[in-house]
Amino acid sequence: MARSRRARRTAELAVGHIARLDRDRPRRVGVPEVVLAEGKSVDHLLEIVRALGARGEGALVSRPSARQLSALRTAGRDGLRLEYRAHGRLVRLAGPLGVDLRAGTVALVTAGTSDVLLAEEARAVLDELGLRTVRAYDVGVAGLHRLLKALRTLEKRRPEIYLVFAGREGALPTVVAGLVRAPVVGVPVSVGYGRGGRGEAALGAMLQSCAPIAVVNIDGAVPAALFAAQYFIGPRGSGATNVPRRRRKNRRSGMARGARGSRRG
Repeated sequence: MARSRRARRTAELAVGHIARLDRDRPRRVGVPEVVLAEGKSVDHLLEIVRALGARGEGALVSRPSARQLSALRTAGRDGLRLEYRAHGRLVRLAGPLGVDLRAGTVALVTAGTSDVLLAEEARAVLDELGLRTVRAYDVGVAGLHRLLKALRTLEKRRPEIYLVFAGREGALPTVVAGLVRAPVVGVPVSVGYGRGGRGEAALGAMLQSCAPIAVVNIDGAVPAALFAAQYFIGPRGSGATNVPRRRRKNRRSGMARGARGSRRG
């Protein structure tokens, strides 16, 4: 019981009364907790980042506001080791993130230039987790010739998963999923206006995709990147081995019995 309490204290970093940071998450799920700056006061964000820095631990901070960025830059001049990625949408606190992913490649595709900022946010997360990324931007369905050419180039790099960003009608992830031999994650982008604008139509279209895709929420670049990163836990192609041996054996024997039964019929 005492050992369990000690393990919980080690896995959790309490920052005053405002935050309990999950330092055990990389071990449990393979990817780190990302500190969402949005909605936090400047003082609270600085307190969290300084607490992590004092322990020599790394962190990713997503979507800081202009005021938060200014305060972080001041803290950086005072000795906090920070790097700024994706035009300030992601801040990296120097130190280990605790992840152990195998090498691999993620493709990022955007329908338009307006979607690039989100794609770059996702790319920054993937880069910090040690994954290689390849990109094709502004290749939406309004010019399919551009998309086909881009996909031919991307496929030569053998990406194992695609993150596809699109606003407006949100058709691009479905089209890509019908052309590539890799999982596709659709990221609706809050681009568009009028009825169904701000990503609502894009989200609806992706949820109704007739091609198999996964979909995150509107502007969900960081969740999409973390989802993709989990694909690289363990050796390549290890997903099938997660089925328990007994179940796989029973499934094979059941199929064999079914085949014998069909012959008897």
